Amino acid sequence: MKKFLAFCALASVLAGGTAFADKPAQLRFMAGPPGGNWFALGGALADLWTANDQPTTSISGGGVSNIINADRNKGDLGFSNTSMVAVAQKGGCAPFNEPVKNASILANLYTQYTYFIARKDFAEKNGIKTVNDIVAKKIPIRFGTLKTGSGSEFVVNAVFRDGFGIDYRKAIPEWGGSVEYASYSGGADLLADNHLDVFAFSVGKVASIVMQIESQTDVVILGMEQETLDKIGAAIGTTTFTVDPGIYKSVTKDPVKVVGDYTCIVVRSDLDDDVVYNLCKTMYEGQDVLAKAVVDMKELNPKTAVPPAPIITHPGAVKYWQEVSASK
Repeated sequence: MKKFLAFCALASVLAGGTAFADKPAQLRFMAGPPGGNWFALGGALADLWTANDQPTTSISGGGVSNIINADRNKGDLGFSNTSMVAVAQKGGCAPFNEPVKNASILANLYTQYTYFIARKDFAEKNGIKTVNDIVAKKIPIRFGTLKTGSGSEFVVNAVFRDGFGIDYRKAIPEWGGSVEYASYSGGADLLADNHLDVFAFSVGKVASIVMQIESQTDVVILGMEQETLDKIGAAIGTTTFTVDPGIYKSVTKDPVKVVGDYTCIVVRSDLDDDVVYNLCKTMYEGQDVLAKAVVDMKELNPKTAVPPAPIITHPGAVKYWQEVSASK
């Protein structure tokens, strides 16, 4: 009988079963571009999980590519934006024309803000106070964002596409401007050296990269009109956040309305439930350590870790976050 059961188990694996494939000896964590919060936090998470008996390697990645690679089992888990995962699971919107089948949420981590940062001299010269002003006036702007495939570029593209009905990659050159793709630090340097007029990206609420930019040159953070923010939200599930005075020296009077979202961890859905449960447990219990790498990790909360339906969260994660929430 034992020989028969062993044979059945072997046959299951050979036939493509996932008895062992969903419990990898080493996890591949897909972080973000060098220079940003995701890259720093990815290393901290990998170290934390490795120190707690789940060997993990952190590699660079992007919000879009991390979903695709998790779905195709080219990575086990990584950072993304919750709205982006929602779009990917639903499908019907480029680059997720077809719904992903093997990518779900491990946790909402912290709020994500999309900043459009303009050189102050450029904004004052052209009478720009919001992103709406740039589009309405068709200003020949030297615009920069992160590379295609990153979470930042996905949201920035949605801002122009769903908020204003244009393809920024075509419209800005038609206005006489240009589009550049750079890393966080590279874009900051281009802005400081007067090679860019506006640099747009998504990052946490209190972001060192914004402070770095402010230390290099005088800038303003451009908001958007509520009607525009509502259009974007209806299309990709984002919300409206405000940047209040006092967080950054470039915001001194009125709050600035920007696109709001969550940084999340996307995980392949066929990863073992117990593995995912323990990843959540180690991460939450090590929250203070992770906050030393990225202060926004202080926002991690079991009550908001699982996004609302119809967004799909991994069952191992749901089990852990529900248990912790019930114990609070």
